Amino acid sequence: MEAEPSATVLRAERIVTPAGERAGCVVLRGGLIADVTGHADPGSAEVVELRADQVLLPGLVDTHVHVNEPGRTEWEGFATATAAAAAGGVTTIVDMPLNSIPPTIDVDALAVKRAAAAGQLAVDVAFWGGAVPGNAGELAGLHAEGVVGFKCFLLPSGVDEFPPLDPAQLALAMQTIAGFGGLLIAHAEDGAVIDAAPAPHGRDYRDFVASRPPEAERRAVVALVDAARRTGCRAHVVHLSSAATLPVVRAAQAEGLPITAETCPHYLTLRADDVPEGATQFKCCPPIRDAANADALWAGLADGVLDCVVSDHSPCTIAAKKLDTGDFGEAWGGIASVQLGLPVMWTAARERGVGLGELVEWMAAAPARLAGLDGRGAIAPGCRADLVVFAPDRSFVVDASRLRHRNPISPYAGQTLRGVVEQTWLAGVPVPLDDPAAPRTGRLVRRSSAAATGEGADTP
Repeated sequence: MEAEPSATVLRAERIVTPAGERAGCVVLRGGLIADVTGHADPGSAEVVELRADQVLLPGLVDTHVHVNEPGRTEWEGFATATAAAAAGGVTTIVDMPLNSIPPTIDVDALAVKRAAAAGQLAVDVAFWGGAVPGNAGELAGLHAEGVVGFKCFLLPSGVDEFPPLDPAQLALAMQTIAGFGGLLIAHAEDGAVIDAAPAPHGRDYRDFVASRPPEAERRAVVALVDAARRTGCRAHVVHLSSAATLPVVRAAQAEGLPITAETCPHYLTLRADDVPEGATQFKCCPPIRDAANADALWAGLADGVLDCVVSDHSPCTIAAKKLDTGDFGEAWGGIASVQLGLPVMWTAARERGVGLGELVEWMAAAPARLAGLDGRGAIAPGCRADLVVFAPDRSFVVDASRLRHRNPISPYAGQTLRGVVEQTWLAGVPVPLDDPAAPRTGRLVRRSSAAATGEGADTP
């Protein structure tokens, strides 16, 4: 008979579980959480004692990360993106189908992406497929290969190899995806509204915000909801920035339509009025808006209209940010923040009376549910032993040069943030964050409902 794997016990005064915060022991065995108990005698197991000022959280699940490898690895890559994720307490990321070359729009491209990732991963990685004009016939194959869903754009994406869907193409993609019970996620801005707005230009951030008005988001989400109503396809709005869109999402959910939405730390914590002239590290699409808008997004999280907070980690080279000119019209739009999401959110949340339990729901449990990654994002028996040792009362000043993503730029540089990730555990083993020569033990995973076994399946 094969011997039972040895156990490790993490003992803590504060453990954030689905049933609330408690003291106790988390028993790890074979890469899974075997039990969550009181302060019982652990027997012969190895015991790790957390300090009184540390909290044990589940590993975060970030379903919106642009890794960009292969093709634009100088922007980011699997080694650097997953190292940054681990340093931020994120134990599973889901890679977007762009801006890599090739984009993940067919099974062959997915195989290229998986091959590029192999052996480089500090955390686990799943993949989105892409829905673009002409690839409706590829979607079922990608679904069978375990992608978690399909990303589309409703206006130009910024890269020629990933074009947007027009209304007829969107309907075809959603009909196809609904046929096999899949998920479509959409960058929802209306191109006609943006074309009618002033063109982005110059160093004043207010001019950039004016180039992507809230009505562009609202109108695009109305169209997405209508398409979901007609096709029955489950749909998710990515990186919702405008609170003016919340009533549309709320009404669709009240109607019983399968519509969900996410937002990002930068929309919840940064303010348009605070962006310095020429500070293109703050540029993202859709844009950061004003303080009242951020307050309304927090309210949308509290009442469940928004259910996920994810990074939209969208890095690029320093040169592409056009820091030399500070021209918001020319700079690449994207914020690299996968390492900072938890402390950024905790810094703001504690001031609003929001607890770690709510953050875990928004940043771990809900993204895992969205992507069909069962057994992740929670501290409960049977779940993956992906854990974070977090010191909520410690603070630090963000030094962009010390962040682990490839290009050291961040809109949070110089900010004092509260909450430090002190250790990340992946499948019951600490991730060696400070040893670049340590083996990379992250795995390529598939949607849990995929008929996949063995290497690459979402099993320990």
